[in-house]
Amino acid sequence: MPLDDEEGREELFDVWRFNEGRFLNIEKPIRLPVEPAGIPIEFSHALGIPIVHHRVVALFERLGLQKEVQFIPVEVEGQTEPWFILNALQIIRCIDDARCEEVLYWLPEDNRPDVLGQYRNVRGLKVDPTKIGDAHIFRPWGWPVVLIVSEHVKRALEQEGITGIKFLEV
Repeated sequence: MPLDDEEGREELFDVWRFNEGRFLNIEKPIRLPVEPAGIPIEFSHALGIPIVHHRVVALFERLGLQKEVQFIPVEVEGQTEPWFILNALQIIRCIDDARCEEVLYWLPEDNRPDVLGQYRNVRGLKVDPTKIGDAHIFRPWGWPVVLIVSEHVKRALEQEGITGIKFLEV
């Protein structure tokens, strides 16, 4: 995805690194465009990654979740308040294949040895709660496009009135 760097040059932005469940060292400021323009929401999956308002950061700090997430500052076009990429630092092997509507795996005939045996698609995601432990925010192993939060975090986000969030029970 092309974005402008701090000098206005267009560069490619690797959004997938934010799904790897690891701490990232970001050296250059990240600038994000806003399309279409409108009223900002405090939690967005812009560009396929969670972009959050500083109120979300403050809430997570009050909940004591600093070891589970990294908040990476970003400059959002047309905004003066602080915004952040929410980078979940845990990946947990917890998908309950038998309870999901459908799971597809990469097979040898797909000619993708780099992902052989991994999830190709998951519909109707369900997780095995016994594998989650005391984690409050994480991505499931093999399907990192999903961000999962505990019921405790869900209730806190709702009570805080954070806009833009959509929850699905897994």
